[in-house]
Amino acid sequence: MGLKQPTILPGVSQPIFSDDYEKKFPEDPYFQETAPNARLWRTYVEEAAAFDEVMVGQSREGLDVMLVFAGLFSAVVTSFLVQVSQNLKADFSEMSVLLLYDIASIQLSMAGGASITNITNLSINPAQKFTPDAIDVWINGLWVVSLTAALVVALAAVLVKQWLHHYVSLPSGTAGLRSHVRQFRFMGLERWRVRVIIGMLPIIMHVSLMLFLGGLCLF
Repeated sequence: MGLKQPTILPGVSQPIFSDDYEKKFPEDPYFQETAPNARLWRTYVEEAAAFDEVMVGQSREGLDVMLVFAGLFSAVVTSFLVQVSQNLKADFSEMSVLLLYDIASIQLSMAGGASITNITNLSINPAQKFTPDAIDVWINGLWVVSLTAALVVALAAVLVKQWLHHYVSLPSGTAGLRSHVRQFRFMGLERWRVRVIIGMLPIIMHVSLMLFLGGLCLF
């Protein structure tokens, strides 16, 4: 960490460093040490602002990167999923072609003098229940879970960014009021484990990526 830059106050010959609050803020009158604008609260507000600037700045940078990656990754997974999801249902276009082929074969056989009893059965049965291949089910399952995880990361990143914006937006008023509001919000941040949630988002994103790669290997 670098040295803090001194502050030159009017009428003071010696520089005052930013952490020298006894000289930076005037001394409180007797019995006014906890007044709304006492030095105690102003010192707290300035120290908390420096701490929050670093904490929130780092969190916002990570959330911005995570939000962009999750959005692009979700678009890629969706494009793949749209294609492979067609394998989970019967292909009626292919069925129509096979039926037309069977009809043409029957007509050619009858035209050649073959008996109708000797004509083989249809190659497909439209009434038969369609059962997708197990590999298609696995691919779709992996990619659906991967897409869901990526969307959860994107949603959580948006919510946390909104929460952080509200956290640093302190109301106007006395230093005592701002100190109490900031402490109340910081306790909420710790209670809801917001920083733990931010740290979990890259892990969830990595799991989503591995699930997509697993489905891609089966594709």
